Amino acid sequence: MSTAIEWVLEMEIQVGQADAVLPLVTEMAKATQADEPGALTYEYYLNADKTRCTVLERYADNAAVMVHLGNFGAKFADRFMAAFAPVSFTVYGPANEEVRNALAGLGATHQDLIAGFSR
Repeated sequence: MSTAIEWVLEMEIQVGQADAVLPLVTEMAKATQADEPGALTYEYYLNADKTRCTVLERYADNAAVMVHLGNFGAKFADRFMAAFAPVSFTVYGPANEEVRNALAGLGATHQDLIAGFSR
């Protein structure tokens, strides 16, 4: 089975923060790509009226998730939480207790892989 951890985080953009979203997520994507080789997918999507944003993230394993969360906390958490209000957060894959605890504050729910494959 796969060791990959991935998630879909859906968020509302906080009132008055629409103009802050693109610079913030662009900076986050560049930093994640440069500093985190275990980050396999890191993509933000914005709806047409700029009120909702969805991020798709995939990490090689639990260790890669924890590296990302450490970087996120140190560099971006305050600005991120000022810009976004999480609506739903679903984590897929074999997240260990450390990862589950680290994501609990955002209301993450978890689903385990039971069949399938990735290429």
